[in-house]
Amino acid sequence: MAELTALESLIEMGFPRGRAEKALALTGNQGIEAAMDWMLELVAQKQREREEREEREALEREKQRRRQGQELSAARQRLQEDEMRRAAEERRREKAEELAARQRVREKIERDKAERAKKYGGSVGSRPSPPVTEPGPVPSSPSQEPPTKREYDQCRIQVRLPDGTSLTQTFRAREQLAAVRLYVELHRGEEPGGGQDPVQLLSGFPRRAFSEADMERPLQELGLVPSAVLIVAKKCPS
Repeated sequence: MAELTALESLIEMGFPRGRAEKALALTGNQGIEAAMDWMLELVAQKQREREEREEREALEREKQRRRQGQELSAARQRLQEDEMRRAAEERRREKAEELAARQRVREKIERDKAERAKKYGGSVGSRPSPPVTEPGPVPSSPSQEPPTKREYDQCRIQVRLPDGTSLTQTFRAREQLAAVRLYVELHRGEEPGGGQDPVQLLSGFPRRAFSEADMERPLQELGLVPSAVLIVAKKCPS
């Protein structure tokens, strides 16, 4: 049997003809071993190149993941900053509206005073006021000594409306009772027919109907601090 050539031996080993011919040519036809070493090195080189390529791709994917994470974190931060900015703007707007409402109350009180002074031909404050109980905290029991008087800067007023609902607002202790009445007139719902009747303020305990003269008196003088519950009733026409 004739001896196989180097090319035939390589093909018989399973190497492709083209690669075997190239290996023999590049190794100078030095034999099967040299050609096999070249082809095995070629396979190893391609394996290294593939691993390096996969490593580069994995590194690029990691960079992309980190970039996306940073972008997502930045987007969350921007969203949080926007929400905080909107909340601050809302607080500023509410504060401005509250200040404007209080200014309207003060202006309305001044107008009411001027109108009443003009109507009665003099200062409203000079009109006699009905006798009232001694201002001060209401004792919890008849036998209890009155507590030491304490100065309050604010008072919390709850106003019960005829329809069963209530309004609650904090006023300065030195504000006049007219401020409470105006607040009720501005915030109570419209009555059937679209109009609104004048209101009268009553205290629940002790039972008391506040007069027009009382409207000019500070809340602390009327014994409505630090908190009080008032009842709204329709004012009977005089």
